[in-house]
Amino acid sequence: MANQSIGVGDRAPSFTVETHDGRRFSLADFVGKQVVVVYFYPKDGTKICTAEACAFRDSFEDFTKAGAAVIGISADTLERHREFAAKERLPFTLVSDADGKLRKLFGVPTTLWLIPGRVTYVIDRHGVVRHVFNSLFTSDKHVAEALAIVKQLELEK
Repeated sequence: MANQSIGVGDRAPSFTVETHDGRRFSLADFVGKQVVVVYFYPKDGTKICTAEACAFRDSFEDFTKAGAAVIGISADTLERHREFAAKERLPFTLVSDADGKLRKLFGVPTTLWLIPGRVTYVIDRHGVVRHVFNSLFTSDKHVAEALAIVKQLELEK
């Protein structure tokens, strides 16, 4: 059972994990420094998940210019993430949530009691969630909405 979902105005839950490229990622390291886009998706290599990852890839320079880091999270193993990132030339961080702890921490729902949800969070420099977008089947809107909020936050700086 998931915890209550994290919403706009909530402090993002802190977590530290290993990345697909062997680094350590800690959300706390970004507080006070940088906006972070955290996107949860069901599975590497599936049609919609690949489209979403490639859309983040294709907009990655725009996210970077606006001062944001991007991190993708699914239950896939780090090895599978390495293969997916290499195949799709993903320039951003992927982490494994094989045990479901991160989904539970954020309160990411499942769809039809089976499919892990697709939810994107934009977290500002203060560690506060500024935008949440939840849609399993419209991957392109996750990227467009996140980028619009990131650009807005850049202007507020």
